[in-house]
Amino acid sequence: MNQSDLIDSNIEAYLHQHEHKGLLRFITCGSVDDGKSTLIGRLLHDSKMIFEDQLASITKDSKTMGKAGEGELDLALLVDGLASEREQGITIDVAYRFFSTDKRKFIIADTPGHEQYTRNMATGASTAQAAVILIDARHGVQTQTRRHTFICTLLSIPHLVVAINKMDLVEFRQKRFEEIRDDYIQFARQLGIESIEFIPMSALKGDNVVTPSEKMPWYDGHTLTQWLESVDVSAEFPNQFTRLPVQSVVRPDLNFRGFTGTLEAGSLSKGDEITVLPSGKHTRIASLYLAGEPVEKVNTNQAVMLTTEEEVDISRGSMIVRGDHPTLARRSEVDFIWMSDEPLTPGKEYLIKCGTLTTPGRIEHLENKTDVNTMERAPTDSLQLNEIGHGVLNTNEPLIFDPYTSLRETGSLIVVDRLSNITVGAGLLRGKAQSELKHAGREYTDAERALNAYVREHFPEWNCKPV
Repeated sequence: MNQSDLIDSNIEAYLHQHEHKGLLRFITCGSVDDGKSTLIGRLLHDSKMIFEDQLASITKDSKTMGKAGEGELDLALLVDGLASEREQGITIDVAYRFFSTDKRKFIIADTPGHEQYTRNMATGASTAQAAVILIDARHGVQTQTRRHTFICTLLSIPHLVVAINKMDLVEFRQKRFEEIRDDYIQFARQLGIESIEFIPMSALKGDNVVTPSEKMPWYDGHTLTQWLESVDVSAEFPNQFTRLPVQSVVRPDLNFRGFTGTLEAGSLSKGDEITVLPSGKHTRIASLYLAGEPVEKVNTNQAVMLTTEEEVDISRGSMIVRGDHPTLARRSEVDFIWMSDEPLTPGKEYLIKCGTLTTPGRIEHLENKTDVNTMERAPTDSLQLNEIGHGVLNTNEPLIFDPYTSLRETGSLIVVDRLSNITVGAGLLRGKAQSELKHAGREYTDAERALNAYVREHFPEWNCKPV
């Protein structure tokens, strides 16, 4: 029985079925006008997840501002809700939509294709478990296709599929599909992508989106929906260690002191021995709570509260761990994605937010930036809007993290402007910086680092070495 029919006949059975489905978060990305919003509209439409008033509204709007052609329903209007998006026929902001099939629930992030909105794409990709990279069959692999693929691999999105869209505009030709596939594979090998699936489709017409296409008998692979339902996300959570960044301390009275946060990896049970970082103190769990109710065990992705047997100094920004310990470092190797019109300035002090910890910090120096077209790295001393580079971050308090490739939730950070409080960049932590700053045969003190940063920021014309 189809899920929409089950809603009408037995709502309790539907809710029970829905509650026990798995959830997959994925993004659609690619170049401008590759059909990302139309694809999402098609998924919502064909999975019967559009309300009647929504369908009536886009039917009406398709006549006045639709870009699908006369008499066609412009499904992109389901996602492009901003007035400027509808007027220009483009996506500007990240739009999140929910739909479900009989096998799985989905949260889609529709990300913009324009280069100036790359920061929005990176935001949507940061929580995605899979990515659908769209390519217009008429134009093939474009610069933004390469840029978005690079960001997907940089952000360690584990599952990628290339949807070669608008096959109806190239007469569903197999040769054109194979040309684009071979071109993309050649580029993907530069990024170390060895296994990737390709699906020829037409989001506007519905070919190979939910149902197999009769117009492309030469293709016998998955439809996009079948691929999304088959993605295995069960092995993505590491279980060899436990990570609980502390978000807040609950102290309703003198007799209770609890610590709350979201369990990012592993599990915790009552009586487990834990370590509190950065202090390194050891204690045991006295009690565990979920939604205010006592429990014996909690698992990954659950929002929990715990108490300890001994009084230990724990506050927001601390991390409770078991098993292998994370890295503690004031100087860290970081890949930066810059999101501000004002360039990244080495030496300038920013606020660094890593997990629940917020600390002042500065980009000590940049080593290189990556050209997304050639994948070559070139030396640089600044990053402009949407540029991606690698450098060393120096923070006042040590960051507590795992390398981003090991655990995305603890291995990422954001860079915040101290005056405007605007997020100006994102960072992917790679590890502790290998070399330490030296001065006359010794390490710099924090005061010397601050002085050097101030001089570099306010007197760049001096072009002096650290003193």
